[in-house]
This record gives sequence, C-alpha cells and structure tokens, in this order.
Amino acid sequence: MPPAERLPEAAIEAAIHWAVRLNYHCPDPQDQDDFNRWLEAAPSHGVAWQRINGMKGFKADLATLPPHVAHDALQAAQRLRAAPLSHRRGALKVLALAGVAVGSGWLAREHLPWQSMLADASTGVGQQRTLRLDDGSVVVLNTDSAINIDLSGASRVITLLRGEILVTTGADGAQTGDRRGTNRPFWVSTVHGRLQALGTRFTVRLDSASARISVQEGAVELHPARAGRPVVISAGQGGWLMPEGAWSVESRDVRADDWAEGVIAGKDMRLQDLLAELQRYRPGLIVCDPRVADLRTSGVFHVNDTDQALQFLVQTQPVSVVYRTRWWVTVGPEPGR
Repeated sequence: MPPAERLPEAAIEAAIHWAVRLNYHCPDPQDQDDFNRWLEAAPSHGVAWQRINGMKGFKADLATLPPHVAHDALQAAQRLRAAPLSHRRGALKVLALAGVAVGSGWLAREHLPWQSMLADASTGVGQQRTLRLDDGSVVVLNTDSAINIDLSGASRVITLLRGEILVTTGADGAQTGDRRGTNRPFWVSTVHGRLQALGTRFTVRLDSASARISVQEGAVELHPARAGRPVVISAGQGGWLMPEGAWSVESRDVRADDWAEGVIAGKDMRLQDLLAELQRYRPGLIVCDPRVADLRTSGVFHVNDTDQALQFLVQTQPVSVVYRTRWWVTVGPEPGR
C-alpha cells in the first residue's frame, strides 16, 4: 500500500494561520476573498484546511486561549516540532512562563499533533492501521502513532515520529536503479537513534526519553543517536535505545506485540501498569489510586473496549471504578476499604 501524500509544511502553516484568522478574529469580506484565493491556489491547500478543521482537540484547545495567544502558541509549536528534545523541553518551560502555552494541553505534550498531519501514515487514539509496503514488509501502527516511509534509496527507512509500530520485514523485491530484487538494509529511525533489522519481526515504542524495542523473530541492532556501541537484540529479548546508549532488558509483564491482535494479555501484572496501558487506547485520563496500584492481575483485555476492561477489573479485583466525567476515570479501593 503506498503511503498517503505528504503535505508541504508551508501548506500546514498557512492553514493554521487561516484557522486562527477566521475563527478568532473578526474577518471582513477582504479576508474571506483572500482565504478563498489561497484555498483554490493548490490542491494541497484544501487538504491542509480539511485536516486542520478535522482536529477536534486542536480547535477545542485553541478555544481556551485569547486570539493573540492562540496565534503565538501555534507559531511556537511549529518551531518546536523540529527542535531537538533537549531544546524543546527548555523552550516549553520558557513559553509556559511567558503564558503562551497556558490552557493549551496539546502544546505542553512532548509529542505534538503536527507529526500526524505531516506524516505519511498515522493513527488516532484507539486506532490501529496495517500497511503492506512495496518491498514486502508489513508495518502495523498502534494507537496514536505516526511514521514516514522512504523506500526509494539504497536503504529502506521507516521514521517513527510518535507512538508504536510492529514491523515484519520483507525480502525487498523493489528496484533500485538497475538492480532488481536487492535486499537493501531495513532501518527504523527515531529521535533517540536507529535500529537495523536483521531479518526480523519486532516492535518499537517511542517515549519522550527512550525507545523500547521487543524482538519476536530474528534480531535487530540498536544504534544510539549520539554515543555508545551498537547492541544486538535477539528474538525473545527486549531493549532500550537512548541517545547516549542502548542495552537489552528482560521481558515485560505485558507481551509487547499482543496489541496487534487487539488485546493486552499478561500474567501477574501490576494494576497501575495495566491501567497505564489501557490509558493509551482511550481519550482522557485513567487515575490509579496508590492504595490499589500494586494489586496483581492476569487476563486478556481488549483495547477496543476499555470500559469493558475496567468493568472486568471491578468483577475480579477489590476495586471500584468511578467516572467523574466521560474522560476522567478513577480506579480505587472498594467502598469501605
């Protein structure tokens, strides 16, 4: 399956400008004429405008800001998107002190929504997507994930911008110049470093400070972004990749690739860890009371119905589930305990 057409960043920036100008100022007829001319100037402008207006969280967050602050926040977010992680954290602190990011929840997150708009392929919260690439590889995107795809060069490269993917590498039947059927190296690139697949099936999950890797078949070689020797992770092992180094780890309670089957499955999981996993598949917040955080649980929990999973916990554990709002759920002790 070919990736979706990537939008020019200039089109995204212009669409953001028009969203603020039309929704948070008092546009006059000249503004409307200028907008219509921009919209009709190129097909990418219409696509960019549709994407901006389809982002419910984008519009809701902007609504909490005064118009001039919304515009400044959008400009700052665009600049932060391409900044190194260390610079981005420092800039966010400065923006917060200046009042630019106040009330804008998406700006305060490490992973900004621009990645999804500019990516070749992406998923929303609770969604999953399977891509069958031209080289024979299969990439499954987990909830709230975004990737870029480049199969045109001497190496095949998947860039993980946010979230998590499951990769099953193909034999590479693509043509490169006058070569046919060349088995080009397969890489996954992240902000923390790169991974080379050594004929394999593996997952990569991107966090703010590291990438988690789990290998189901074959092996992968981890290459830190700034320092450290490459580390090979074999089937049945997990690993961590950070800019300063990489190392292998023991298997986690939650099997790393079960999400591709739509479930979280595990034995003797900490309740807090399970709730953190469920949190990734639903909008809003799941709060775990510290008094029940260390309870142990086992089972198969379907990620496409997290409410059902929470009710299963009520039936099998000494806990209660309280919905403060649709998006705010608290898991705590049973009443009277």
